[in-house]
Amino acid sequence: MTQPNEPSVKQTASGDPRIAGEVSLVRGGPFYRGQELASLVTGERWNLGRRIALAVGLGWLPLIVITLLSKPHTIVGLLTDYAVNVRMLIAVPALLAGQILMERTFMTIVRHIRKAQLLSPSEQAKMDLAIAGLVRLRDSVVAEVIIVLLVYLHSATMAGSRMGIAGAWALSDMGAALHLSPAGWYYALVSQLLYQFLLGISSWKWLIGICFLFRLSRLDLQLVPTHPDQHGGLGFLGMAPMGIAPTVFVVCAAIGSTWRTEILRHEAHLLNFKLDATVLVVIVLVVAMGPLVLFAPRLIRLRRQGILQYGILGQLQSVEFHKKWILNLKGQEDDFLAAPEVSTLTDFSASYENVEKLQPFPLDLGTLGGVVLAVVAPILPVVLAEIPFITVLKGLLNAVK
Repeated sequence: MTQPNEPSVKQTASGDPRIAGEVSLVRGGPFYRGQELASLVTGERWNLGRRIALAVGLGWLPLIVITLLSKPHTIVGLLTDYAVNVRMLIAVPALLAGQILMERTFMTIVRHIRKAQLLSPSEQAKMDLAIAGLVRLRDSVVAEVIIVLLVYLHSATMAGSRMGIAGAWALSDMGAALHLSPAGWYYALVSQLLYQFLLGISSWKWLIGICFLFRLSRLDLQLVPTHPDQHGGLGFLGMAPMGIAPTVFVVCAAIGSTWRTEILRHEAHLLNFKLDATVLVVIVLVVAMGPLVLFAPRLIRLRRQGILQYGILGQLQSVEFHKKWILNLKGQEDDFLAAPEVSTLTDFSASYENVEKLQPFPLDLGTLGGVVLAVVAPILPVVLAEIPFITVLKGLLNAVK
């Protein structure tokens, strides 16, 4: 029974037209509201170019200025520092652009659910209620405070271990012990934290998206085993992993930049990172594709039920066809080709094939390719650090012969 102060599912869903219509699981939280107040985002516009320019201006340009003022002889080292430039000039813009892709991905999924009428009115009200709860998570101050604390904790614990592979521009010349230079301090306290905070925000928004998929998997979806997408009507969910692809690219780029630096500066070898690379690929697949497993049990049951249900119908139809056109064909030969039963049986056979081909994992090959590319592209410079490009190219050409 609904308590007096607790709105019913129907009331909650219909009370907020934004929830019943278009709603973003990305646009929210103190960081986003701060960007709104600073006019970095306006209305429905992300103003990506302006935000990237500000982020690069805040995280990268001061490093150049500080180094020129304090250690000008190391400026070339900073400009060629692969790890720093990957994070500031590639990862940060990719994370900002990734917010747009993540938003569009989940909005497209919700829009498709509504237009395809995959949920009954009562179940759709439950979905709207779940979205309303996720919007509250999206706007959570506590969540972003925790992200900030984790970022600072991670930076503090990793500062000592990273100093050994830092460039000359980031280290002070005073004393035998390693100390950060002014540019090194700025990178540690501002640039690195900016990058890590954006990474934390993107990961948090993806977690909210996973919560949405989990809630959706618990609803009574109107699925049909003969759907031509061969996923019972859930084939559109295959696009979901694309929302995390930019974040995957950033993580792999950052890890790859560290590996490349160790190969070039500390004589490490590719085989030293074999286990790490394997674990990285497994984690990426679990994070990106794992949420789709939530729908596998239902699709497995749908296929099993479909084979039984359509098998019964096929048996009855085939028996009637056999009696009429095989056992009692004599005298009806001229009518056979025009008989509606022929096309009906053919169409039914095609439908039954769809049931048999139903896949329990709504995987989209294009999306899978995008995720794989997000892993491979930033790891390629690591390979090129030890193996010449021409050797890699020859190997690829030989592989396709």
